[in-house]
Amino acid sequence: MSGLKPLARIHRPPRSAMQSGRANTHEWVLEYAPSEGVRLDPLTGWPGSGDTRNQLSLRFPTREAAVAYAQTRGISFEVETPPAPKPIQPKVYADNFRTNRGENWTH
Repeated sequence: MSGLKPLARIHRPPRSAMQSGRANTHEWVLEYAPSEGVRLDPLTGWPGSGDTRNQLSLRFPTREAAVAYAQTRGISFEVETPPAPKPIQPKVYADNFRTNRGENWTH
């Protein structure tokens, strides 16, 4: 790097598509932005980069801890605030067999 401050993004990771609850979504993550572009390896043709910071992901229990870490190390950062969580609607199997269903059967 040529004297530039590394840029980082502090955010809360979204829950995975295979996850219905909110477990493991309470921590904050600091990820570095890439400092150089991806280039193709001339021998294999695989994409690669000399920047190893994109492999680094630091996890913190709170937003304040992540911000304090970045500030003490002179890392310029931007914080992405997560959207408000939607309430989880409990589903009842017996609702599939109600007589006053609003939608038609699909099977």
